[in-house]
Amino acid sequence: MIEALVPKFETVMIIDDNIIDLYIASRMITQNNFGKKVLLYTAPEEAMKYLQDHQDNIAELPQILFVDIYMPLMSGFEFLEAYDKLSPVLKNYCRAYIISSTIDNEDISLSKSNTNVVSFHIKPVTKEFLDRII
Repeated sequence: MIEALVPKFETVMIIDDNIIDLYIASRMITQNNFGKKVLLYTAPEEAMKYLQDHQDNIAELPQILFVDIYMPLMSGFEFLEAYDKLSPVLKNYCRAYIISSTIDNEDISLSKSNTNVVSFHIKPVTKEFLDRII
């Protein structure tokens, strides 16, 4: 049963301005061996800068991105617009998921129709949700 101790992904990035949601998601990720390293960002601008600075260095990139929608200064949708301009190598390596507490159908359908978004999930991040990500 040693395999169970190996994290599913090397690096996971969470972008959420709510520090409680950030904490819950990071704990779920580490406790369920989902990610070995977790990059936490409360400001999407800083997360974008990290991705831009490392887009040519796959070893530094997260395989999974969890992005909230409603954040000050830069929303999750604005983040995804900037994300779309990043290198194809990065976009093929990183997989983005929207994690939000929104119940707005327009937000949900905008998330689902974005070509860079794998899926939309309502907060909080759960073990069941993490188990479904391959």
